Amino acid sequence: MKVWKLVSGILSIILFVFVSFQSCAAGVSNALEANGEASGSAGIIVAILMLAGGIVSIATRKSLGKGGNIALIVLFGLATIIGFAGYGSFSDLAIWAGWCLINAVLAVVALVMAKKNN
Repeated sequence: MKVWKLVSGILSIILFVFVSFQSCAAGVSNALEANGEASGSAGIIVAILMLAGGIVSIATRKSLGKGGNIALIVLFGLATIIGFAGYGSFSDLAIWAGWCLINAVLAVVALVMAKKNN
């Protein structure tokens, strides 16, 4: 799981850039259309949570405790819920929320595997 945490952390940090640019574009589009959607704002929150999750994933990849995995579950879980709840016209947000769901599920797997090893 150490390699996966490193890879997912790096990918999450890289994807933060794409998600934040897309969210800004979606926010501008929502404002210009005056459609009342908040998918751009939800995308920015998802992007920030992805960045935080990526940093935590890299920082805690070698830790033996369960605190890092719990933090990953919370960060990526919140990003998943916010992403799926607010994607609206910004349909790519569902893809990024799916990436966060994968990371949250794998953090749960790492947590369960750590319990079995102890």
